[in-house]
Amino acid sequence: MPVPPPRVLAGAAGAYGLTWLLVSAAILAASAAARVRRPAGRLPGVRNVVRVDARLWRGAAPTPEGYRALAARGVRTVVDLRAERLPGETWERPARAGLRLVRLPVRDGQAPAPEQVARFLDVVARSDGPVFVHCGAGVGRTGSMVAAYLVGGGHAGAAAATRAALAVGPPSLEQIAFMAALRGERVRRPHPALVALSRAADAPRRARARLRARPAVVPRAPG
Repeated sequence: MPVPPPRVLAGAAGAYGLTWLLVSAAILAASAAARVRRPAGRLPGVRNVVRVDARLWRGAAPTPEGYRALAARGVRTVVDLRAERLPGETWERPARAGLRLVRLPVRDGQAPAPEQVARFLDVVARSDGPVFVHCGAGVGRTGSMVAAYLVGGGHAGAAAATRAALAVGPPSLEQIAFMAALRGERVRRPHPALVALSRAADAPRRARARLRARPAVVPRAPG
């Protein structure tokens, strides 16, 4: 297979860089403009925490202290949206705090599938107390699922739910498109071309996130 000439490669790299810059700048600007909601209050061990309503809280992945703080405030169920490979001990933390864990894995930067949304809505409806939903940072995947809850339950329109998600932090273009297209209980995946553009633009952020999550390797002493 012939290798493209350097000029073609440079042009492709330049186009990718420009696309990344434009998409990232637009999302960051939209997120900054939407920051009108205040968090529900600071909880030890939980970042980006917001009390959505009486049945649902959202935030970043809690520490063990964070799970205990949530339990102390009446939360009964935790929905974890992370699809990352994590130590087994991570999944035991909610139970140690007396919380029920439901896993609905969604890849970083992507939107939930319709069947995952349906499962999430059922979990919230059946829980005997408030539900706390989170991903890693509590921004993109969490915001997408909360938006589906708000629109599906008639609590907000798609535009208001999207603004509320942007107010917490900048999601991916794919996730914004997912939220903006919500209509009642109807959930649709974004167009494949937009998904491809979003994942290309979001690749540097995902790479940084993987590097931060990778445990450090401690070199062995000689001998």
